[in-house]
Amino acid sequence: MTALIALIRKDLILFLADRRALLLNLVMPILLGAFFGFVTGGRETKDAAKIEIAVVSQDDHVISQKIVKGLKEEATLSVKELPLEEARALVLKGKLNMAVLIPAKFGERAGGALFGGREKPELDIFYDPSQTAVLAMVKGMLTQQVMQSVSAEMFGGKSGTKFIDQSLQDMEKMDQTNKSTGELHDFLGSLKKFQLSQQKTEAAGVDAGADSSASAAGAKSTDTTNAGLSMPFITKDQAMTAGDPVTNKYNGYAHSFAGMSVQFILFMAIDAGIGILLARRLGLWNRLLAAPVGLNTVLIARALSCALIACGLMCFIFLVAVFVFNVQIAGSLPGFIGVVISFSLMTASFGLLIAAFGKTPEAARGISVFATLIMVMLSGAWMPSFMFPQWLQSLTLIVPTRWAVDGLDAMTWRGLGLDAALPAVGVQLAFAAVFGVIALWRFRKT
Repeated sequence: MTALIALIRKDLILFLADRRALLLNLVMPILLGAFFGFVTGGRETKDAAKIEIAVVSQDDHVISQKIVKGLKEEATLSVKELPLEEARALVLKGKLNMAVLIPAKFGERAGGALFGGREKPELDIFYDPSQTAVLAMVKGMLTQQVMQSVSAEMFGGKSGTKFIDQSLQDMEKMDQTNKSTGELHDFLGSLKKFQLSQQKTEAAGVDAGADSSASAAGAKSTDTTNAGLSMPFITKDQAMTAGDPVTNKYNGYAHSFAGMSVQFILFMAIDAGIGILLARRLGLWNRLLAAPVGLNTVLIARALSCALIACGLMCFIFLVAVFVFNVQIAGSLPGFIGVVISFSLMTASFGLLIAAFGKTPEAARGISVFATLIMVMLSGAWMPSFMFPQWLQSLTLIVPTRWAVDGLDAMTWRGLGLDAALPAVGVQLAFAAVFGVIALWRFRKT
């Protein structure tokens, strides 16, 4: 134990003596965590970034005008009216997410297609191929505006009244024995009667003037008629976190600090593993092994010192996150400590694995940096894992860093209990044991 403690103390002193490396391992994850946290929303409730689209309207029909107006009033859209060629060029360059072309006579043809079974007009959408998720969102909002504008005009507008009159005249000249034609004729006739009754109600409301309740009813009726077919429901958004939803709000800094600390602590493990190879090249190992110190003691001391450094770095980084960026350990504090310790042990064994399979420091650095970047990318530290394809989300469960990031998320902004930390702790300890056994076997073999 005396030799083991002395070797651990030596590694800690050497790490603290290299102030440049110490600052790099402390400052860089904090800076990058703060940057990514700010980009993803930070701790304040902010309006979501608006989707920038262009609308090219080649139709002056009232329906088309209502569609453009409705899109401009959408809170999540930033709409510009542009010429077609300019709009397509901006989408091609990635300056706009997409452009919507409303062709000539769209309003007239859309109204006819609503009742008359006529050919449906097309809306051309030019979109950035990297914005497929945004495309679905905009198409949903566009569908709402088209349905609302077309139905409002056809049920209560002047062009709707004109279309119904013309359709009834045309049907009167057709074969009334056709069942579908007769049903449509009856429907349009009923709609015509409804429009006439609404017009009489509005006229009576204007003439009466003095009766405020009648006027209010008439105004309400008019608004209902002109509103068209609107969404029959509204949504109530609730962010799902454990505990009090008022105090325990999502903090983007919590996830970004988890991801960046995992990344840079793994880089520290690379340096620890390469340090073993440098010590062996310089003959320091021969001196240690000549003393009454076994190979296992040297390797375990190196792993424990690396784990202590990793644990200290993680604790310091999250202290900064808590006191400067208002990150909360909203879940189980013992669970958070367990995730940190298990990740530190996994990191230390990963450093040993690098040293065991790296023949030279130069070769080991290139391979280990590549492996570390892959592990960090698959963990969801750079890009949230829910954006991965479904098969990749399942595949990343074999990566220990995925469990580390998920465990830290669960103990911070998700506010989950100790039971949510246990799987992450168990998987990381299992990886630490596997990495450690393979590394010891490899060292003994060589």
